[in-house]
Amino acid sequence: MSGAGAPRFDNDATGIHVVVVASSWHDVVMGGLVDGAVRALEAMGADYVVVRVPGAFELPLVAKAAAATADAVVALGVVIRGGTPHFDYVCQAATDGLTRVAIDTGVPIGFGLLTCDTEEQAIARAGLPGSIEDKGREAVEAAISALLTLRSMKPRGSVGFAT
Repeated sequence: MSGAGAPRFDNDATGIHVVVVASSWHDVVMGGLVDGAVRALEAMGADYVVVRVPGAFELPLVAKAAAATADAVVALGVVIRGGTPHFDYVCQAATDGLTRVAIDTGVPIGFGLLTCDTEEQAIARAGLPGSIEDKGREAVEAAISALLTLRSMKPRGSVGFAT
């Protein structure tokens, strides 16, 4: 399981606006991911809104729109492997799209897209009671940490880092 040794970030996100873009497929798993993200955002003091989209394929487009209004975006979704190549196409498109949004906009995107072989694997990562990982929380922590790191850097040509 990938959660072993995962870092914890307890950053102060007061004054930071975050848009959580969450897919709608797999109610139980998505409920856990969204709840984990909300718990983390509230613990850090962030201002946030949750926006729902149909599925993982729609995450990049809505994340791009959200990036125009937010300091950071958290993208949450789950794709569970089936018997066709659809899984591979959706996972690749969503991953590439979210990466492009982050690079093109400069807005940190917390990557909370579960790509699992089974529903049991997704539940284990969803932050539900009994889950061994909380990927919703982790995606928030990554986005806020990246944002704070970016804010601490000065543009090229300046001396030192911002304080």
